[in-house]
Amino acid sequence: MRFHIITTLFMVALIAAAQSGQADVTITPDVVYGHKLGLAMTCDVFTPTENANGAAVLFMVSGGWYSNWAPPEQLQRFTQPLTDKGFTVFAVRHGSSPRFSIAEAVSDVRHSVRFIRSNAEKFSIDPNRIGVYGMSAGGHLSLMLGTASDDGDANAKDPVDRVSDRVNAVVAYVAPTDLRVMANDAPDRLPAYEKFPALNIDTKTAAVDSPLLHVTSDDAPTLLLAGDKDDLVPIAHSRNIQEAFEKAGVNSRLVEFKGAGHGFQGDDAKKSTEAMVSWFLMHLAAEK
Repeated sequence: MRFHIITTLFMVALIAAAQSGQADVTITPDVVYGHKLGLAMTCDVFTPTENANGAAVLFMVSGGWYSNWAPPEQLQRFTQPLTDKGFTVFAVRHGSSPRFSIAEAVSDVRHSVRFIRSNAEKFSIDPNRIGVYGMSAGGHLSLMLGTASDDGDANAKDPVDRVSDRVNAVVAYVAPTDLRVMANDAPDRLPAYEKFPALNIDTKTAAVDSPLLHVTSDDAPTLLLAGDKDDLVPIAHSRNIQEAFEKAGVNSRLVEFKGAGHGFQGDDAKKSTEAMVSWFLMHLAAEK
C-alpha cells in the first residue's frame, strides 16, 4: 500500500508541472533491452515528433524496488514534462521485488543503459547525452548509475555488455543512498522497512549497492530532491551523499522541501518537476 501511495504522489508531482498543451509523441512500447531466465526485460520509448533535442532520459519505473508494467499511455504522464522539452524518454522496468533482489535490479538497469547507448543511432539520440531519474527506489537506481557505472567489458560475449553504462546527468527524488541503515541487521532500522522484501539483506550485502559508498570525482552531475519530514527515507540520506559529492568535487545540488514527506504535492510538486527538467536541460540538451 505504501508503494502505491508514493507512486501516486510522484505522478501528481509530474502532472502538476506538465504543460497544458502536450507535444506530439511517438510511443514505442515494450522494447526488449535484454533477457533473464528466459524472460524479456522491457522499456517503453517516448519520442517527440517535433523539436527533439537529441538527448535521452531514462525513467526508472521502480518504487520499493517493485517494477510494474502499465500501459505506456499511463506512463506518459511521467514523461510529458521532458518530451515537451525535446527529450526522448525511456521508461525502464527491472526485475521486480520480491522475486529479484536490489543487486539484480541494479544489474538490469545497467544493461538498459548499455542497450540504449549501443542503439543510439536507431533511437536518434546522442550516446553522450543520457540522463536518468526516479523516485525513492527509482532514485536509488538512478544514483547507482551516476556513481558506480563502468566503461563496459571489452571481453564480454554479449556486444551490449562491451558498451559503457555511464550516464551524463542524474535526478534523484527522495532516494535511499545508504542501504546499510535499512538492512535487516541495522541497529536503528526503521520498522517500515519490514514491509519491503528487497530490504531483507544484511549490512555487508547492502554496502555493495549503496551509492554513498561509490562517490568519486568522475560521477555524473546530480540533483537531489528531498523532503525534510520524510519518515520513510529520512533526509539524512540526501544530505550525506550531497556532502560526499561536495568533498569529491562532483557537480551536484540538494533541494530540500520544508515540511514535505516521501513525495511532493502542490507547489512542491511543481517546483520539483521544474527543477528536474531544468537540470536535464542544463546538462544534456545543449550540444557539447
